[in-house]
Amino acid sequence: MSHVPAPTADSPARPAPDPRDEAPQFVLPLVVRIERGTPPARTDALETAARAVLTLLGDERAHGDGEWAEAVRGWEDARIRKVVRRARGAEWRRAEALPGITVTGASAEVRVFPPVPLDGWPKDLARLQVSGTELDDPEPPAPAEPAGRVVLWLNPDLEMSAGKAMAQAGHGAQLAWWALPDTARAAWRDAGFPLAVRTAAPADWPRLTTSGLPVVRDAGFTEIAPGSCTVVADHPGLR
Repeated sequence: MSHVPAPTADSPARPAPDPRDEAPQFVLPLVVRIERGTPPARTDALETAARAVLTLLGDERAHGDGEWAEAVRGWEDARIRKVVRRARGAEWRRAEALPGITVTGASAEVRVFPPVPLDGWPKDLARLQVSGTELDDPEPPAPAEPAGRVVLWLNPDLEMSAGKAMAQAGHGAQLAWWALPDTARAAWRDAGFPLAVRTAAPADWPRLTTSGLPVVRDAGFTEIAPGSCTVVADHPGLR
């Protein structure tokens, strides 16, 4: 029998395996429609992606014996991965033909699909591009009005592509959904998931991340360092 030496300062103990890494891995696909010449505004795309995630979570097909429930449970039991791809023209029409939900904002259209195995994307989604989701706001977004809606505050010190930020906003919305009491969650759903996505003021960010509000800490699979705080979900019902 081999002897395993006790950990020292030079050989620290290995962290215990995370059960989420042992489970089968799923990903939640989101597709944003970006037509040539008429791209959506960045903030509207982020807000629409967040509402798309919430719409799927609140859909009866994602609960109980619903047709998406098993996939959703498997996804939530592992790492909560979301990937945003872009489509236009015939690509978008093929994506719309697959089971999912399209959510429309002021300028954005985002379709969310039930979770799929990490290496088991439907071919009409797998062929879509992840890169190229660089979007801008033609006008600065209006100040957030928190009364009655969740505000998803973005880290002002991180640079993220629009696709990455859409996924992070969706994750922040999901943490808010889990954290709200049942009555507040039902009221939010019935109101159509009103929310705002804004970049926090640099002076406010440390306070937000230590306030006890839900904080998204990225796993570091793409673009940013592992453990980076990307979004804080703010709502009176979460305080």
